[in-house]
Amino acid sequence: MFIDEVNIVVRSGKGGDGIISFRREKHVPLGGPNGGDGGKGGSVIFEADEGMSTLMDLKFQKHIFAQAGENGKTKNMRGKDAVDVIVKVPIGTTIYNSDNNEVLADLVTHGQSEIIAKGGNGGRGNASFATSKNKAPRIQENGEMGVELSLRIELKLLADVGIIGFPSVGKSTLITILSNSRPKIADYPFTTIIPNLGVVSRNNIKSFVLADMPGLIEGASQGQGLGIQFLKHIERTRVLIHMVDMSKESLRDPYSDYLIINKELEEYNPNLLLRPQVIVPSKMDAEGAMERLEAFKENFPEETDIIPISAMTNDNLDKLVYRIAQLLDETPFFYKEEEIIDEYVEYNFIDEDNDFIINKIASDKYEVSGKLVENLINKSSFQTEEQLTIFLTRLRKAGLDDKLRQAGAKEGDTIVIDGDEYDFID
Repeated sequence: MFIDEVNIVVRSGKGGDGIISFRREKHVPLGGPNGGDGGKGGSVIFEADEGMSTLMDLKFQKHIFAQAGENGKTKNMRGKDAVDVIVKVPIGTTIYNSDNNEVLADLVTHGQSEIIAKGGNGGRGNASFATSKNKAPRIQENGEMGVELSLRIELKLLADVGIIGFPSVGKSTLITILSNSRPKIADYPFTTIIPNLGVVSRNNIKSFVLADMPGLIEGASQGQGLGIQFLKHIERTRVLIHMVDMSKESLRDPYSDYLIINKELEEYNPNLLLRPQVIVPSKMDAEGAMERLEAFKENFPEETDIIPISAMTNDNLDKLVYRIAQLLDETPFFYKEEEIIDEYVEYNFIDEDNDFIINKIASDKYEVSGKLVENLINKSSFQTEEQLTIFLTRLRKAGLDDKLRQAGAKEGDTIVIDGDEYDFID
């Protein structure tokens, strides 16, 4: 079964907690701190594998969770790091954040991998806090929390050339003749319900991958027929073969079909029309096809790439292959404009400035939240007064006092953090 889109949830592992521990050895007075750091939580990593062709495995695995790191141990021993989870996907897989439709990764080469959900770092044990002024710290950190993401994963076939056209114009037959592909062929609409791939090779040309796309119809870009499911596969192709049926038996007008298909491409993604198209009138062995071809060609400038073929008699097939190979040599790869940065593809996650969120909940009371606050709370255990002091000191060093003043807080006002109340001292 060909599966090209799935939705899953991934979660990286929490970092292990550091511990508070002191040496307890005979004949060793004043044993110092020896609490070890926690291990790193497991990350969720996606990796492209040329041996895979569908997202079938993820269809039945809706949740992928990495394990937490091990807590620190006595004798300055660090907790064990959790094992990363490697998720194998086909080449051509694009991973989106479902919440904001942001592209997190685009895996286009074998072995390419991207960390999608990074595991939390381990917390420090009290041995890491020892200083010349504080030789017996009763301080430790909890490990960082893992990251949970809802993902939409799409497979876009990595084909050099895409064959487009109405159903039953001969797309599957062409790919069968030009390559070793053996798609299902029959004389009724929508015989092809999944994209077919084939490798075309000839003497003196570089081999290329040909994709037979399921038949498009009018309204495909709005969800009619099967085309909307597979239009995304055309996005990666560099050259398009646009097939039109010249036989009278089709009872269709070839030029109208040509315009309809291009209109669907434009409505789905206008950039698709930037790709070079070779117009291929098919079934030229049929009675009356030549007359229909002449009428069809009157709608185009003389220099238009139009190569009529007959799969029955193999007419012009070599000419078509060599023309496609020439266009591939001349045509660059197509990427979204915003993905091109200094000739390589880069994805940047832009975080909002929400380290501190301050809400005035009364005339003299302010509630403080935000990502930095949440992170520090998760890392702190508040087992001792010393740890609470460090927590508040870190907030002040991060600029909380300035943020409170900007919000209108005055000395003596009440500041609420994670349900606990503190007095604001300016």
